[in-house]
Amino acid sequence: MTQTAQTRPTFSDAELQKRRDFQHSRPLERDETDSLISSDKVEGTKVFATDGEEIGEVSKLVIGKVSGRVEYAVMSFGGFLGIGERYHPLPWDALDYDTERGGYVVNIDKSKLQDAPSYEGSDEGLFDRQFGERIYAYYGVMY
Repeated sequence: MTQTAQTRPTFSDAELQKRRDFQHSRPLERDETDSLISSDKVEGTKVFATDGEEIGEVSKLVIGKVSGRVEYAVMSFGGFLGIGERYHPLPWDALDYDTERGGYVVNIDKSKLQDAPSYEGSDEGLFDRQFGERIYAYYGVMY
């Protein structure tokens, strides 16, 4: 990948083919009915543990400025009327969409969320490389 004068990335033919192959290798259910989904359809979607317990909902998406790739889905967890609510950045690749549940499934149980990287309300996490590596490692996803 190279950067042009307008700071738009350009990709080699090999990189573009690699991205196309990755996109086509993903199960259809993960992408809803197409290969694209609007962020407003993702925000508010329930998040479940693998045992089926609802553990939160997607609050927002964090997108890489240069890559244009969704890096995190920030899940809201706990609290009442916004008081005491915690936000957990989840690597996008750690979520699988379950059409039967109508929500995303993350391979974690509710008790393990207590120790997961998180932040409260206006204390939004520092989404730098070190923070990202910590989040991805916690969920067992390659950064």
